[in-house]
Amino acid sequence: MDSSVLLRLMVMLVQLWPCSPSRQNSRAQDTVQSFTEVRRVKRGWLWEPFFVTEEQISPHPVYIGQLKSDLDKQDGNLKYILTGEGAGSFFVIDEYNGKIYVIQKLDREKKPFYTLRAEAINRSTQLPVEPESEFIIKVRDVNDNEPQFLDGPYVATVPEMSPEGTSVTQVTATDADDPSYGNSARLLYSLIQGQPYFSVEPKTGVIRMASEMDRETKDQYLVIIQAKDMVGQPGAFSATATVTINLSDVNDNPPKFQQRLYYMRVSEEAPVGTTVGKVFAEDSDIGDNAAMDYLIEEDSSDVFHIITNNETQEGIVLLKKRVDYESRRRYSIQVKAVNRYIDERFLKKGPFEDTTIVKINVEDADEPPVFTLENYVMEIFEGAMGGTLVGVVTARDPDDADSPVRYSIVHSMPLKRLFSINEHNGAIITTEPLDREIASWHNFTVTATETRNPEKISEANVYVQVLDVNDNAPEFPKNYETFVCENAVSGQQIQSISAVDQDDSAESHHFYFSLAQEDTNSSHFTVKDNQDNTAGIFTGKSGFRREEQFFFYLPILIQDNGTPPLTSTNTLTVTVCDCDTEVNTFYCRYGAFMYSLGLSTEALVAVLACILIFLVFFLAIITIRQQRKKKPPFSEKMEEFRENIVSYDDEGGGEQDTEAFDISALRTRAVMRTHRPRKKAASEIQSLYRQSLQVGPDSAIFRQFISEKLQEANADPTVPPYDSLQTYAFEGTGSLAGSLSSLGSNTSDMDQSYDYLADWGPHFKQLAGMYSSHRTVGD
Repeated sequence: MDSSVLLRLMVMLVQLWPCSPSRQNSRAQDTVQSFTEVRRVKRGWLWEPFFVTEEQISPHPVYIGQLKSDLDKQDGNLKYILTGEGAGSFFVIDEYNGKIYVIQKLDREKKPFYTLRAEAINRSTQLPVEPESEFIIKVRDVNDNEPQFLDGPYVATVPEMSPEGTSVTQVTATDADDPSYGNSARLLYSLIQGQPYFSVEPKTGVIRMASEMDRETKDQYLVIIQAKDMVGQPGAFSATATVTINLSDVNDNPPKFQQRLYYMRVSEEAPVGTTVGKVFAEDSDIGDNAAMDYLIEEDSSDVFHIITNNETQEGIVLLKKRVDYESRRRYSIQVKAVNRYIDERFLKKGPFEDTTIVKINVEDADEPPVFTLENYVMEIFEGAMGGTLVGVVTARDPDDADSPVRYSIVHSMPLKRLFSINEHNGAIITTEPLDREIASWHNFTVTATETRNPEKISEANVYVQVLDVNDNAPEFPKNYETFVCENAVSGQQIQSISAVDQDDSAESHHFYFSLAQEDTNSSHFTVKDNQDNTAGIFTGKSGFRREEQFFFYLPILIQDNGTPPLTSTNTLTVTVCDCDTEVNTFYCRYGAFMYSLGLSTEALVAVLACILIFLVFFLAIITIRQQRKKKPPFSEKMEEFRENIVSYDDEGGGEQDTEAFDISALRTRAVMRTHRPRKKAASEIQSLYRQSLQVGPDSAIFRQFISEKLQEANADPTVPPYDSLQTYAFEGTGSLAGSLSSLGSNTSDMDQSYDYLADWGPHFKQLAGMYSSHRTVGD
C-alpha cells in the first residue's frame, strides 16, 4: 500500500475516534459518501461500507458486507465474532471469512442504523489478533410511508368580502420517510375541492381566498386538500384533509323596512309610556353589525318617542305626551332606522339607514272631568264668619258631550267639617269661624263627577291658608316667682319679664310694658320697658316688712304692635323675703307657704313632730300585728277556748236575746224616704257633744238634728235603731232625765241609779231592764 493511501486512511480514522453513540450517528450520516468511495483500514481491519435497504428480505440471508483482518492468511486460523445492536437477531457473521448477512426485514422509521463491534481471535490460542472495533450498518430508506395530516380536521374563519389572496389557514402533513434521502418525504399540496373560491400553495399548504365571497349568500365552505410524497411522481403515496371555512360577518348591509307604511292607534285615555306599536327593519348582518337605532323625525316627536329592543331589534313607539281626541285625532310620523356601528370600508355601497311612515289614529274615550288646576291654594282670614266664600274650583267634561259636573269634598276622617262646597258651581265656603292658632293650613280633596256617567271622577287638592288677625293679647310666657328682700333699696331690679303672643305677626312682634294705671301712684314698684320685648321690675322705695305685707300683686299692662293693638293685664306676685342682700328662693318659698297656711314656724315644727310621732306609732302597730300572725305554741287549746266565747255586737236585749234583735221590728212605721248615708257614730257623738256645750238642749238646731237622725234610722232597714247606737245627748225638750251622755260626766255607772227608767214608758222598757237596780242577778 503506497504512502498516500495510508495517510488518507489515518485522517479518516482520527475523525471516527472515539466511537460514542452520538459520534457514531454523525459519523454515519456525514461519511456515507466517503464509505462508498474508499476502502477503510483501522489497525489492520479491512472492511467495505455497510448499507442495507429497509424492507429488503428474501428466503436466504442477504449479504451486506465483509470484515477482514490484514493478518488473515485465509487458512481458517482466525475466528470473527460480531456483537452489538442486532447481532444474532438481525445480523450474523461468517466466523471464517467475516462476511455479514441480514436475516430479518429492517424498518428505517423504527431504527435508521445499528452500531456493532467486530473482534478477530486466534483459534489456537484464543487470543485476539486485532483489537475490538466498532462499525455502523446504515438502513437505507425506501418510500414505504404515506403522508399524514396529524392536526385535522381543520376549521378556519375568514371575514366575508375579504380580497383575493387573503390567507385563510395553513395545513401541514408529515411523512415518516427519510427527508434527506431521495424524494420519499418531499410533499406536494393540491386542492381537490374548493375551487374557484380558494387556492392552496403547493409547497407550504397555505390556503388563500381566490375571490370575494358574501356571507349572506353562503356562510360556510368545505375544502379538501391533498398531500402527495415523492413530489407527486407516479407511485407516490397521498393523504387528504378536510378544512371547514366559515365566513364571519362584516357590516356590509344597511337596514331595510319591510313596510313603507304602518298604521297604529291609541286611546286618549292611555297614560304616558303606553306602547302604541312596533316597527321593524331587517338587516342581513348579524350580531353588532345588525344593531340599529330608531329615530323619529318630523315635528311630532313631542307626542311620541321610540326606543330600540336590543334583543329583537324592533322599534317600540311609546306615548310621550297625553293625546286628546277632541284636540287632534290623527298623527303622522316618520321613523328612521340607522346602523349603530358603521364600517367605513363599505360606505360606498350607500347610506346605512332606511325610513318609513307611521300613521297613528287617536281613539275617543269617555274621559273624566278635568280640573283647571291640579292644586288649588286659597286664603281666608281667621275669625271670618261661617258661610264666607274661600274660593272656587272649576272642572269640565272634555268630551264632545260636555256633561254637567257635580262637586263634592272628600272627608278622609270623621272630624268636624269646616268647609262645604256648592255641588253645582264649585264654590267653597266655611261652615264656622277658623282659628289660625289652632290650624294655619287646611288640606282636603275635591272631586268632580260627571252627571251622565258617575263612574268618571276626577280629584284636585285644595290647600286653604288661614291668615292671621290680631286676636290674641300678649301674656307672660310663664309664671314668674319674684322675691324682694326686706332691706331692699329703692331702684333695685328684682325681676326681668317678657311676653309672648300666639298671633303670627307679619313683622316681628314688639311688646310694650307698663304698670296698670290704677296702681301707678300707690305701687311700691316700677316697670321699665327695655324696648326689646323685655322689661325690668324695680323697687320704688327702700325697706319692706313682712309683718305689714307679705305679698304684693303688681298689675302689668302689656300691649302688642298689631292692628288694632291688643293689651292684657298680667299680675306679677312679689314675695317679701327675710334676707340680707341675696334672695334664698327655697327659704322664701317656705316662708310663703307658711304664710298661706297661717302658721308660724313654731307651729309648723309642732305639726311635723306630731306627724313623726304618728308614723312611729303606726309602724309599731304594724310590727305587733305581724308578730300576732305567727301561730302560738298552744294553738289547739286557743281554738277550744275561742269556740266557747260568744260575741254580741248589739247593745241591750240581755242574755235571752242570743240572736240579736230584729231590726225590722224596731223600725218606726214611718213613711220611707230617700236613703242618705249616715256619718260615723264616733264623729257624730263628738260633733253633737261640742254643739251641746254651745247651744244647749232647748236649741232648735238640736231638735231638728235629732229629728232628722231618727227619721234616717227609721227609714234605713240596713242599720240598727238610732238610739241603740247611744249617740244621743238629750231625749227631747223638757225631759226629766236631762242629759244621758257620759261625755260630760266624770262619774261611773256604779255611782248612778237608773230605776227611774221604768217610768219612762214602753220605749225605755228594754233599757230599764238592763240598768235598773231591781233586775235579777241572772239578767
